Amino acid sequence: MKRVLFICMGNICRSPMAEGILRKKLRERGLEGQFEVDSCGTGGWHQGEPADPRTEEVLVKHGALFPHTARKVRAEDLERFDHIFVMDHDNLRTLERMFPEHKGKARLILELNGGGEVPDPYYSGMEAFEQVYRMLDEALEVFLNTHAPR
Repeated sequence: MKRVLFICMGNICRSPMAEGILRKKLRERGLEGQFEVDSCGTGGWHQGEPADPRTEEVLVKHGALFPHTARKVRAEDLERFDHIFVMDHDNLRTLERMFPEHKGKARLILELNGGGEVPDPYYSGMEAFEQVYRMLDEALEVFLNTHAPR
């Protein structure tokens, strides 16, 4: 069982979108039982809330919606998960400040396919959410091509 965790700031936009995309890809490939997938945020402002409605709209459009409740990252997450992907440098630094004993375990998700950051679409419109979906979809395709059993 491979365990994959996605982290953004509030766990309502980017990280649940990544989780939904990976869940969809695993379902399509019949690999759900071989992976555990979750997401969380470095901040707890949205704990207990569903994903942002715009995230849900994009996930519905692409057949990747799943039940989501936002939560804040915990130390045990960093111990438990094999692959920890963060959306941007700010959240990576925050995570490393929160849990210095796990520094180096998490990495930026776009390192999978060339580098860069996934921009936070929260203060933008639907096109930004679609752009984030495309970025994450490409990165997770690379992840599965290199980490999924054949």
